[in-house]
Amino acid sequence: FFVITILGSLITMFSNSWISMWMGLEINMMAFIPLIKKKANSATAEAAMMYFLVQSVSSSILMFSIIMSFLWENNEMMMTITFMSLLVKLGAAPFHMWVPEIMSKMDWNSCILLMTWQKIAPLSMIMNIKPQENVLMMTVMMSTAIGAIGGINQTSLRKIMAYSSINHLAWMMITMKTLNNWIMYLVMYSIMTATICMTFKKYNMMFINQINSMNLSLVEKITYMTSMMSLGGLPPFIGFLPKWMIIQAMMKTEMVVIMMIMVMFSLITLFYYMRTMSFMSMSQASLNKWLVVKSKSPLILWNILLNLSLPMSMMINFT
Repeated sequence: FFVITILGSLITMFSNSWISMWMGLEINMMAFIPLIKKKANSATAEAAMMYFLVQSVSSSILMFSIIMSFLWENNEMMMTITFMSLLVKLGAAPFHMWVPEIMSKMDWNSCILLMTWQKIAPLSMIMNIKPQENVLMMTVMMSTAIGAIGGINQTSLRKIMAYSSINHLAWMMITMKTLNNWIMYLVMYSIMTATICMTFKKYNMMFINQINSMNLSLVEKITYMTSMMSLGGLPPFIGFLPKWMIIQAMMKTEMVVIMMIMVMFSLITLFYYMRTMSFMSMSQASLNKWLVVKSKSPLILWNILLNLSLPMSMMINFT
């Protein structure tokens, strides 16, 4: 089913007709549902049903708008409806309500897929329709705000990652207006998110208070903290690089006010990342195991290399 999920997204990305793009989205959806239901219990069954209903409604609206746009060519209203249906599929604000609810009922593997790979096909379609600037900006601002504010009071790690995903989605969508390289941002975000979620999966963590009881070595704690700060976009970590590039591009296109608002809301997301780290700092690290890095877990070394690679990437010319 995982291969079919990838195939569905690739069909959407490389198609040149709306019907085949829609078909790719449907293949992707039908293959992703069994992946959600991999662990058979009532929570995953509910998540799979909710995901199916949300995606089915958005697919119906998408198909309706595609047919209508064939009848009325260059109709801005139909293009806006198409854009809205894709926002539902992505879980962008103001159609974000289903994302935290579904993620809180899924396992970490499904969460990683939903936050990363499942964004590719709808985003590639949004690139093709080129939505109206005011509608795009409104969505970006709402996603930035809701992604930041929604995660503040959460105790569930999966819901925190869901709201973080909504916030990062706004940064991906703004690149469509400035740099047109949202794939680069998505790749970096995917790597950072996957490493953090794999850490949570490894220690079977679902809630913030469980972080306190984790028996981590000092190296593992530092690795987790650098990953979180990288996801928040703090220099000198690699997560700062894509945001830096977007900020540069936004300043060149005179979008300074929007850029300032997005940066301020990103600071709020950094607050709830730091909150998870504060729970970790409360637990004592065992001094006799601080140098121990398990040979079966290359995740730690990979994480350290990734997060400290920004100085090397500084050599790239962004101008």
